[in-house]
Amino acid sequence: LTARNVRGSWFTDLALGGLNHQIEHHLFPSMPSPHLRRARPIVRRYCQDLGVDYRETGLIASYRQALASLHRAGAPLRRARISSARA
Repeated sequence: LTARNVRGSWFTDLALGGLNHQIEHHLFPSMPSPHLRRARPIVRRYCQDLGVDYRETGLIASYRQALASLHRAGAPLRRARISSARA
């Protein structure tokens, strides 16, 4: 439910090693990377039939989302560091 795909061409597949097809990879971890793109329309239709969100984003937006998530995860550590520096 938290995975997302990164839209792109065969070059994106090559550059990201097939990890741009996260949804299909999580469903079929042993499927060879070149076949993940071919499974995409089948999985997308199945998700639609089930009412499950199928998330896709561009490469830049994907990096932005990942960095924002890391920033949120690190917020408690940054707050603790500021608090201890004031003490």
